[in-house]
Amino acid sequence: MKVGNRLTIYIIIGLVAGIIIGSVFNLMSEQAWVQWIDQYIFNLVGQLFLSMIFMMVVPVVFISIVLGVVGVGDPKTLGGLGIKTLAFYLTTTAIAISLAIIVALVLQPGEGQSELLDSSEVEEYRETELEGSTGEAIEQTFDQTIINIIPTNVIEAMGAANMLQIIAFAVFIGIAMIAVKDKVPGLIRLFEEANEVVMWIVLAIMKYFAAIGAFGLVATAFTQAGFGAIQQLGMYFVCVLLALFIHFAVVYGSAVQFLAKKSFLWFVKGFAPAIGVAFSTSSSSAVLPISMETAQNNLKVKKSISSFVQPLGATINMDGTAIMQGVATVFIAQLSGVDLTVMEMATVVIIAVVASIGTAGVPGVGLVMLAMVLTAVGLDPAAIGIIIGIDRLLDMTRTAVNVTGDATIALVLNEQEKRIVANGKVKA
Repeated sequence: MKVGNRLTIYIIIGLVAGIIIGSVFNLMSEQAWVQWIDQYIFNLVGQLFLSMIFMMVVPVVFISIVLGVVGVGDPKTLGGLGIKTLAFYLTTTAIAISLAIIVALVLQPGEGQSELLDSSEVEEYRETELEGSTGEAIEQTFDQTIINIIPTNVIEAMGAANMLQIIAFAVFIGIAMIAVKDKVPGLIRLFEEANEVVMWIVLAIMKYFAAIGAFGLVATAFTQAGFGAIQQLGMYFVCVLLALFIHFAVVYGSAVQFLAKKSFLWFVKGFAPAIGVAFSTSSSSAVLPISMETAQNNLKVKKSISSFVQPLGATINMDGTAIMQGVATVFIAQLSGVDLTVMEMATVVIIAVVASIGTAGVPGVGLVMLAMVLTAVGLDPAAIGIIIGIDRLLDMTRTAVNVTGDATIALVLNEQEKRIVANGKVKA
């Protein structure tokens, strides 16, 4: 069972139908029958699909990382792969937020709209979010983030779907299996067989539920948000989408074309099913099982590389989210009449890159990270309430960019390894 072109077409049809029907229903969103359909059809179908995918995330990540480490076969090689992966991810994230800041400075989305700071949404966000869980998240320091990479309770980490802790534990298990490989052939075979089972379930979910699930998620998003909220924040919306497109086409396109030496159109066509599901779910973690299978089957990325690079990317590579943070920070600074200095803009880049490490790949998490960035440069994080109305629509797009970045780096590293082996520098 593979992710094929026909499924891609079905997902695209589901996405387009969801956007159209959701936008039409948004015009009648006050009607009781529209709310009933949204809650009991669109949302129900979408959430069932999302739950089925989330159900498989932890077993897929854990098993895949273990097999990926075992597949690499040498802890030194694994360390080299890890360093390259981390370097690529942090570099692209820094490029993403720098690009976003430049776009926002040029287009100036917040000029002449200072009255937005007096809106009820700002005070509501301050009362409901900043005094609750978001405030706790902002207080977590960098050293705590690093310490929290190692789980003190593996079962609890899996129950909470803490991806970074699960990856860390899986890497330890994989290295231990390499060290005693001759003594545990049965255990390795058990992991391989378990991988076949969980991936079969993932592909069955994709085959039978992806298109209708994508339709439901997008339809409910557009029914609730629609395009009406974009009118007042139109330039902000344009800035984010423009920066996302430039990063997607230029940065990822150049990496695929010049580093992987592959056609970017071939890449987009092959990875389209995962991009479609990412757009509908707004969750890098939820789409991870599909993005891995798509990369392995359609882009021909080795399982040992895909199984290590993409789960790590779903945890630390947030290029699309970084772009939103860059544009939003400049936007809110312009609303506040604040001219960010070069040092403050550099601080935004550094904080956003560091904050992306270990951030959960779930819908809306970018707003938590944005609060950290705004606080770091002395801006009021309550101003996030201004953009929250259209963030759901932008979240869908930036998640698609996030997972595309993970696949891009996996492909680049895969092709680099092929060339090294072909040149005889390393024995295959």
